[in-house]
Amino acid sequence: MFATNFLFNFVPMKTITILVPETAVLAAVTDPRYMFTAVNQFLISMGQPAIFNVELVGMTREVQLQDGLFTIHTDKTLDEVTQTDLIFIPAVSGDMQKAIELNRPIVDWVVAQKEAGAEVASLCVGAFLLAATDLLRGRKCSTHWLFANQFRAMFPDVTLVDGSIITEEQGIYSSGGAMSYWNLLLYLVEKYTNRDLAIMAAKFFAIDMDRSSQSAFTMFQGQKDHEDFEIKQAQDFIEQNYSDKISVDQLADMFAIGKRSFERRFKKATNNTVGEYLQRVKMEAAKRHFESSRKNITEVMSDVGYTDTKAFRDVFKKITGLTPLEYRNKYNKQAINV
Repeated sequence: MFATNFLFNFVPMKTITILVPETAVLAAVTDPRYMFTAVNQFLISMGQPAIFNVELVGMTREVQLQDGLFTIHTDKTLDEVTQTDLIFIPAVSGDMQKAIELNRPIVDWVVAQKEAGAEVASLCVGAFLLAATDLLRGRKCSTHWLFANQFRAMFPDVTLVDGSIITEEQGIYSSGGAMSYWNLLLYLVEKYTNRDLAIMAAKFFAIDMDRSSQSAFTMFQGQKDHEDFEIKQAQDFIEQNYSDKISVDQLADMFAIGKRSFERRFKKATNNTVGEYLQRVKMEAAKRHFESSRKNITEVMSDVGYTDTKAFRDVFKKITGLTPLEYRNKYNKQAINV
């Protein structure tokens, strides 16, 4: 299948533990298994020994998912694992707080294994289970952009990295949302083997290997899960008038709130300054224009209230990870290059 002159320095067998929690997302269990067993097959096809011992581990021998539609037969239960090198915590579905309570034995087990020397990686919203271990306190983490506000509310002591696909800190890894976890799987293949095997895996699975941001997929939804009524009104005003010049003084006067108090309340409620929030709203509007219209960059820039081309391009790329032209060409098939 592959060239036999591929050189690989021998490494000891590594045990990969893929947890199967209650309410797990099926693909987030089977995909890491597929990745690491495939790497084993690459090596075997080249006359070299497999290096990964891949095990599915759960609280029970059988775990039913999606209301019993699927049943996963685990290789071991938690108490049968004596040693592991790398633990994957897959994404879970439904209510995140409920998922944590259902899987409390797994949460406690991960803590014990980390103390014994194992590394731990969360996939997508598996970050909620990882954060519940308290191993992330004061550390960085990534998760699905749609769950960012909820994650911050539940785990204020964790630094959530917006837009990031992979975080790594002292043997703890996390990935961004949904299929971006494939990039973390590749990253760990490379770390545990070498670059050549990771490239081979990237080609086999047709993965864009070094993608580092999920920003292009993020949809800004306004961050309104709070109880500050005046700030919600200010957010609504910004969203309805984003093409106008809006200042903090104007908003503070509108709601009869002192400027410093308004800024403090806005930041606390939305996790953004007023300026950051206005930028996000403007860029979300620009994204919609690029996705659905034939307007050129100058027209879109004007529509969202920008007069400085460089400033617009810089902010757009900072938020989306792409230039305006790259974004339009990626998401609008009818776009005309200008």
